[in-house]
Amino acid sequence: MEDYALISTIVIGLALAFVFGFLANRVKLSPIVGYLMAGVAVGPHTPGFVGDADLALQLAEIGVILLMFGVGLKFSFADLWSVRGVALPGALVQMAAATGLGYGFGALIGLPPAESLALGVSLSVASTVVLLRALEERKLLKTENGRICIGWLVVEDIAIVLTIVLLPTLTSLDAGMSPEATLRVIETIAKIAAFVALMLVVGARVFPWLIVQIAHTKSRELMSLGTLAIALGMAYVAYTLFDASFALGAFLAGVMLNSTKFTHKIAEDSQPLRDTFAVLFFVSVGMLFDPGIIAEQPLSVAAVVTIVIVGKALAALAITTAFGLAPASGLLVAAALAQIGEFSFVLASLSRSLGVMSEATANLILAAALLSIALNPFLFAAVDRYARAARGGDASA
Repeated sequence: MEDYALISTIVIGLALAFVFGFLANRVKLSPIVGYLMAGVAVGPHTPGFVGDADLALQLAEIGVILLMFGVGLKFSFADLWSVRGVALPGALVQMAAATGLGYGFGALIGLPPAESLALGVSLSVASTVVLLRALEERKLLKTENGRICIGWLVVEDIAIVLTIVLLPTLTSLDAGMSPEATLRVIETIAKIAAFVALMLVVGARVFPWLIVQIAHTKSRELMSLGTLAIALGMAYVAYTLFDASFALGAFLAGVMLNSTKFTHKIAEDSQPLRDTFAVLFFVSVGMLFDPGIIAEQPLSVAAVVTIVIVGKALAALAITTAFGLAPASGLLVAAALAQIGEFSFVLASLSRSLGVMSEATANLILAAALLSIALNPFLFAAVDRYARAARGGDASA
């Protein structure tokens, strides 16, 4: 089976995801819960077949790329710019609040300062996949609330990229911000700015022209292949040449194609592939999770989950209220961001490789991710009920 690790991981992972997802749906739970349980079933911490978690995570990254590309197709810079006043301070305040809470909890249980900070930052960033799937299911991507969530997500993405650049300095946290670290931050900001400028100047002209040329061939296969080449290619270029994230590169590539007459077709054709790889993302999360930690450290697990769900939600609600959003809108934004995912795993993995974070702390982050993702649909259901009740009250008034 090792010779066919990729095939066996995909086949068994997707098959179990279908079975558990179907069962979850039958008992009125989100299929996401079933996908996560499928991952636990094929992970190394349960008996039976063990999938290749590294391969699953790389496949999940493709899902994030395709999802962000699809979101970019539905948004324009004008949409994002219109919500900058809420999304920019909101993302920064929420990340700071979650980081502070995580740092405080780490210090409380005796973790070193660097590990406490790494824990806090890992708990501060929302999962792209979870947030976008929730918005898509409710057809909210083009609404004001959807634009706020996407803008918030883009700001978090950029902030986390800078954090990943800075993370190696955590090994010498007591020395403070070194000139080398400052230079790396400036260099990364300059590279990301250069990439955005390149996309605005070159991509906005080349990509629409290229799609039109492909469309003239009247070949559906070439159109699908060209779309994938642009999405994956720009994600790879952003990551390898400009130190940005895969997700940011794919998102900007989608934005550049936003105004073409083939936008709807591109989004429609890529939907099945995006859905499949999104499922693999949830399976990969489940594969990394060790269920034993819930029994071994129940209070610690409860604390980190509370930080993610309650702490982040309250911070988001506070900032949206301060900017005058309606309570229902603020609650929706809070629910959308009250979870963690792929970037949290990247930060935890890098922290472990640098010797900053222990395996036990990394498992706490995984527990927080799995439980917050599983509970997120219930938060949305509560927000939906509140919104319906509010509309009913307005109508009766």
